Amino acid sequence: MTFDLMVFAPEAAPAKRAAFLDWYEQQTDWSDDQAYDDPAHSAPALQAFYADLGAEFPPAPADSDEPTGTEYIICPALIYMTFLDWDKIDRAHEAVFALAARHGLGFFDVSSDLAEVWLPDNKGGLRIAHSE
Repeated sequence: MTFDLMVFAPEAAPAKRAAFLDWYEQQTDWSDDQAYDDPAHSAPALQAFYADLGAEFPPAPADSDEPTGTEYIICPALIYMTFLDWDKIDRAHEAVFALAARHGLGFFDVSSDLAEVWLPDNKGGLRIAHSE
């Protein structure tokens, strides 16, 4: 079991729930012929987010047998994160949420039973857009 969160460029994603979930499914249909580890291919706000979060939650080592660190899948309009250190998931949630707000990004709590989606509120914070 993993703990997964996602941030996204709000202008790239549909605002309504059904359309958002369709977009999410399309975006996370990972293709084998694409590299997903280079933030230079993502929106500037996502690049800044990754730089800030990566300082506290560095990428998981690719050659390790121990599940530690954070796995990042970086796309042009989103960053999908899998946190492997279960003792840090509360802090990870807080950090991702706060950094999403700071960088004007949307936030999707993928692992939540409610699957909440948050959007920037134009006041430097986030507002809930929709949930289950």
